[in-house]
Amino acid sequence: MVMGELEQASQVLVIGSGPGGYAAAFRAADLGLEVMMVDPSLSPGGRCLYDGCIPAKSLLFMAQVIRDAERLGDMGVAFDRPRIDLDAVRRRQAGVISALAENLTRLSRRRDIQLVRARAEFEDSHTVRLHDAEIRRIRFEHAIVAVGAQPTPFPEVPFVPGGRIMNAADALKLPGIPADLLVIGGGYIGLELGTIYAALGSRVHLVQMSDRLLPGLDADLVAPLQQRLESYFESMHLQTRVTGLQTSAQGGGKAVIEGSGTRELRCDRAVVAIGNRPSTQGLGLEHTRVDIDPKGFIKVDRQQCTTDDAILAVGDVTGGVMLAHKAAREGKVAAETLAGRPSAFDVQAIPAVVYTDPQIASCGMSEEAARRANREVRVLRFPWRYSDRAATVGGSDGLTKIIVEPQSGRIIGAGIVGRQAEALIAEAVLAIEMGALAEDMALSLHPHPTLSETQEEAAELFLGNATRRVLRGESQPGASKKKG
Repeated sequence: MVMGELEQASQVLVIGSGPGGYAAAFRAADLGLEVMMVDPSLSPGGRCLYDGCIPAKSLLFMAQVIRDAERLGDMGVAFDRPRIDLDAVRRRQAGVISALAENLTRLSRRRDIQLVRARAEFEDSHTVRLHDAEIRRIRFEHAIVAVGAQPTPFPEVPFVPGGRIMNAADALKLPGIPADLLVIGGGYIGLELGTIYAALGSRVHLVQMSDRLLPGLDADLVAPLQQRLESYFESMHLQTRVTGLQTSAQGGGKAVIEGSGTRELRCDRAVVAIGNRPSTQGLGLEHTRVDIDPKGFIKVDRQQCTTDDAILAVGDVTGGVMLAHKAAREGKVAAETLAGRPSAFDVQAIPAVVYTDPQIASCGMSEEAARRANREVRVLRFPWRYSDRAATVGGSDGLTKIIVEPQSGRIIGAGIVGRQAEALIAEAVLAIEMGALAEDMALSLHPHPTLSETQEEAAELFLGNATRRVLRGESQPGASKKKG
């Protein structure tokens, strides 16, 4: 050790302070373990708080209000065109982030967690070296790696802060409202960003390689959203790829896209939302016994343990579904494992929400996944055109669907597209985790008129006594039985 270098020791070292990291640190401290948490950021929160979930949802709420105001015109209430004050929008966004970061810092201190602002690099399985910090080295008994993932750049076009080719974090800082914005990628990040900028006044052009948006979700859930976005966006190009991307410092740029043919698409800025890659580069894992897969993700078991006995890993850096709440649960599992408690990540229904207009939420097994697995299921669909509440809020294009095992009646999956889907999906998550039957959901009274009763109505289709079918004298809307 170099003379004068500061070295500290810790029972548990958490590397990364995002949802997975701070959840692990908090749980470990609550279980009586001594914890240090290292991250380059000033306060805990990670990419989710500073560059992802929170700023995006703040802006998406604003976009939703703008669209709701437009729809009120059909209800007899008209508003003037919104006037966007970007400085005020940025200040509010910064205020939200600052308040939440302060809360996380306060919660860390109450637990006597030592926060260290630095970048950590493994020297061996029990030592990390810190960069840009007074403390130069930390010796630990166990470490939990929670460094997350980072956006995948467009090939050979690096992200430059303040540049016209942006990743999601840059786009969420609202550098301006471009007249024409190119969004590369039809996943949830690309669609949410496109939703924000379209509401602010940009002409949004979306390019997606596959033949549909959100290819990981059932097509019938995506259909209402795609129809809505076709009216919000200037253009949508499916089964198309961007083969060239150029911008100039003077403004403006162009993309070469190839689909049914080759053409140029003019844009003022471009957002690249084509996925994420693990943030393992520069972490020094080669100096440990941690095994990583060919894509750079850390391999873990159900207890979040790696192939190195001293090191665990949680969150996006381990691959799979990249969601903050999944990372947080994994962080708690890792802490409980270190504390000697029986724990494992055994979640049956990971909820996922796309915060577009309309929202899409899903959990458990999808219809298309069941088909691929050649698993017999009963798919119960309740279109919101039969919902009284949906009619009152102008959301009759929504849909609630439940995936049920035909023999047992057990609910194994669900999907909702429409207003408040983010909240409605929680009932289905609980039903799946508890092994509830469609009959349980059908016999649970839901208030009327609400959107929540669409789940009761869908479940009643399994019993053959759906209220809306009886009242309207129609056959069960959308009930189907599929095998393989």
